[in-house]
Amino acid sequence: MGLFIAMALSACNKETVSFRNTDITGANFGHDFSLLDPDGATRSLADFRGKVVMMFFGFTQCPDICPTALSRAAQVRQLLGDDADRLQVIFVSVDPERDLPGVLKAYTAAFDPDFLGLYTSLEETRKVADEFRVFYRKVPTGGSYSMDHTATSYVFDPAGRLRLAVSYQSTAESVAADVQTLIQTASSRP
Repeated sequence: MGLFIAMALSACNKETVSFRNTDITGANFGHDFSLLDPDGATRSLADFRGKVVMMFFGFTQCPDICPTALSRAAQVRQLLGDDADRLQVIFVSVDPERDLPGVLKAYTAAFDPDFLGLYTSLEETRKVADEFRVFYRKVPTGGSYSMDHTATSYVFDPAGRLRLAVSYQSTAESVAADVQTLIQTASSRP
């Protein structure tokens, strides 16, 4: 009987967290990555432990979805105020043929100097995209091409667990509220 009461009391003490965006806590995908930053250093999710990470897959010549997602991410950082440095925004290129390191660095810095663009080979890009269930494909446009791609951003908590899927239509305010929740939840843990 005492064990039952102890279990019931511990269940009452468990924190219930609700989010404005889609909660995908416990998802069986998006566990990690190994990508290059513009300086050639290999980066993985573990490099950002202690921070909330927002990750978006796109390409620097994207005319609409990518600039909108990165502008929203910049607004989120502004809304976080003093906690802005507790959010790391990562832009993963699905077009490594054109998104060369210098291009990637300049593109992300145009939105926020602390944003980080990551890339890898064509083959590894496919593997990482598959791990995160991200769709992308080349679309011929006359003498060049564009890219179709998933418009979802993913958010990891400071412990590196995938927690949220943020749709293209989400507002900066809703994302900032969720990021703040993740920061506060992590801060309240012993």
